[in-house]
Amino acid sequence: MEKLIFVYNAYSGTRHVVLDALHKLIRPNAYACSICKVTHGVFSENSRWKKYRQASEVEMEFLHIDKFQKRYASKFGYKYTFPIVLWEDEGEMGIFISTEELERIKNEKDLIKIVEERLLID
Repeated sequence: MEKLIFVYNAYSGTRHVVLDALHKLIRPNAYACSICKVTHGVFSENSRWKKYRQASEVEMEFLHIDKFQKRYASKFGYKYTFPIVLWEDEGEMGIFISTEELERIKNEKDLIKIVEERLLID
């Protein structure tokens, strides 16, 4: 596997970042991006997740919906629901962690565990 692509259920840009931060503060349980919920606080990346990500031997890419769709529009752009974690290898792409599975993850430890388990299978 060449890399993992984490696609947030959020859009890029300052306006969206501010709105997302407000949403996390006001109604955190209703926030739509389960990846963001467990990897980031309101203002910064979770330290345990950041340490794991930086130490991982697997390349990880993090994209917002609009950036993902722009980059992969011709081949994969609108095939998936978000958030999602995909694997990419030699121009092929598939689901590594589905939207439904991500919605059941409670914290960064659960996310790290499922990533590690699936990497061992691969």
